[in-house]
Amino acid sequence: MVRIMRDTIKWVANRMPKSGDRQLSIMSLGNVAKARFFHSSFPQYSITPLASLDGMAKHLGLGSLFVKDESYRFGLNAFKVLGGSFAMARYIAQQMGRDVGEMTYDYLTSEAFRQEFGQATFFTATDGNHGRGVAWAANKLGQKAVVHMPKGSAKSRFDNIAKEGAKVTIEEVNYDDCVRMAAAEAAETKHGVVVQDTAWAGYEEIPAWIMQGYGTMANEAADQLRQCSVNRPTHVFVQAGVGSLAGAVVAYFANLFPNDPPKFVVMEAEAADCLYQGALANDGKPRIVTGDLKTIMAGLACGEPNTISWDILRNHVSAFISCLDWVSAKGMRMLSSPVKGDPRVVSGESGAVGMGVLDAIMCDDTYKELRDALELDRHSRVLMFSTEGNTDPEKYRRVVWDGEYPTDDTSQKPY
Repeated sequence: MVRIMRDTIKWVANRMPKSGDRQLSIMSLGNVAKARFFHSSFPQYSITPLASLDGMAKHLGLGSLFVKDESYRFGLNAFKVLGGSFAMARYIAQQMGRDVGEMTYDYLTSEAFRQEFGQATFFTATDGNHGRGVAWAANKLGQKAVVHMPKGSAKSRFDNIAKEGAKVTIEEVNYDDCVRMAAAEAAETKHGVVVQDTAWAGYEEIPAWIMQGYGTMANEAADQLRQCSVNRPTHVFVQAGVGSLAGAVVAYFANLFPNDPPKFVVMEAEAADCLYQGALANDGKPRIVTGDLKTIMAGLACGEPNTISWDILRNHVSAFISCLDWVSAKGMRMLSSPVKGDPRVVSGESGAVGMGVLDAIMCDDTYKELRDALELDRHSRVLMFSTEGNTDPEKYRRVVWDGEYPTDDTSQKPY
């Protein structure tokens, strides 16, 4: 069933044929435990907050609402460093013939390691957050990083990457073309390697490692939910660009609750809604979206899906949702101005789309069919991920303070 409402939020229920689900094991509980052990070896590591928005849940007609706040991750204002850093550790371990469990921060920063391994150059393409994470990890571990950013990238994000000592450029092409550029340069560089979270034929190992790194965030959230007396969320909302984050989160919780998994909802920017388009086609094959992919959700402006993630998502997601920019902007404002008693979450353009979507589903009867299909009600325990803080401070202020990208004037009523 497909619905297009107010030329804004589009959604499609997942009716795609299932595959053999062979990629699910990438996010096994054991693999995720290795990633969290690695991250916890860094002196900068701390568990990021899980905000319990009880007032917002009541306002929306939900049982509970939890937002994982990644603006606190390693002081980098975004979750992306989890993937790049663990992939670097896995690559180094592979090159040395060692187990990744031996690749602790103390060892990777030791003189013995430098003499035994030396240096590699890690190439990547990014809107900002992934590149900053790769640059930060390379800097901390004594490695090199080269980062290519797509057309239209924010100067503040460029500066944050450059501060970490990486070679960084803003190109006149889109994200997917930057990926191809990084891959070509890595192939011509001695000890060069691409660290990219999008997979394609012949390049799937490192994206799988990146997804495992993202598992640390999901694993922390599961632990924190149990501390809040929530053994299992009923719904998990997660945003997607190429789909690596979404695939990682969905696969982790599917493995954690194999007999009774939550309902999974994946959200994309309409300008780059390749997963939604694949689900709309309903044949199980991925689709590619081309063009400038212009959206304020810069971290989601990716038109070519990760082939590993696609296989996971087609098997486990309940609904795919395509969102215009106002949806994310509404979510940013709601999280920044919480219901009295709830904690504030500073969430950037790519981090807040889940809040905007959930508000529309629960408060606008235009989406009643989607609400009913997902069985969202006062008993629901919803988990979502704010994957970045105000990584573009000027844009954040224009949206939150000045009301850029206003919500449609259509009247809404609480559910």
